[in-house]
Amino acid sequence: MTIKIVTDSTSDLPETLIAQHDITVVPAHINIGDHSYLDGIELSREEFYKNLPHYDPLPQTSTPGLGTFIRTYEQLADDGATQILSIHISAKLSGMMNVAHSAAQTTEAVPITVFDSRQLSLGTGFLVLTAARAAQEGYSMQEIVGLLEQQTQRTYSFALLDTLEFLRRGGRLSRFQSGVGALLRIKPLLIVNNGEMTMQRVRTRTRARERLIGLVSDLIPLEQLALIHAHAPDAVEELRQQVQHLVPKGTQDGLITAEVTPAIGTHVGPGAVGLVCVKSPQGAEVHRRKERVS
Repeated sequence: MTIKIVTDSTSDLPETLIAQHDITVVPAHINIGDHSYLDGIELSREEFYKNLPHYDPLPQTSTPGLGTFIRTYEQLADDGATQILSIHISAKLSGMMNVAHSAAQTTEAVPITVFDSRQLSLGTGFLVLTAARAAQEGYSMQEIVGLLEQQTQRTYSFALLDTLEFLRRGGRLSRFQSGVGALLRIKPLLIVNNGEMTMQRVRTRTRARERLIGLVSDLIPLEQLALIHAHAPDAVEELRQQVQHLVPKGTQDGLITAEVTPAIGTHVGPGAVGLVCVKSPQGAEVHRRKERVS
């Protein structure tokens, strides 16, 4: 039995881990004006973020075509895969899952299971790593999916935006809301867990950063922790120093840092920073008790 893992470029996994665990990544499409680029192949993230403030209209993202997924699955079957597990960005945030499902139903060469991460960025990436390691250790498809179902409940992604402007330009806020928010120095804090996205509004960047770190601290003990950013190397380095005490001991990959995909960056804008964490099973139980008490 050979189970191969497929994901898409929105999972934000570093190339070293992709290669180490033999993960197949299908690139999303970044549409800028009349041109379409393959994420991470034809358009680097450095180039994208450098030009993002000047794009008008904002870039749009789209899923790979049905044929791309079918060819990916068939190639893996030709290479010896007996089963494929395809893990993708939350179906509530993208059409990627729909295309993957259609391709799985069309492909006859190999059985394919499509899994909704109910996450984005490294929230998806951590699930992909769990699946890849389990497959390498000989777990069955049913066992791997069971592990992922548990982990989705324990995975949280937090993003602190530097500006409301890109939410406004993307149609998420009105011009009036954006103007009032800028006047009051409001910093949006986005939270994703188990497919649900919420937003908190915090006055000033300092308070918002304290809130971000506090929310993650409330989830300890942690199993995984990672840093994400949208072209904000200085800000993410400062955040790294502030969360070192939260990094779980013995983490296989250390404190991963990833620049988020343009598919997310076009909405949050440059300067955003965030944290992605996975609660330990012990931490999840403690958190449930706290919720029941409150």
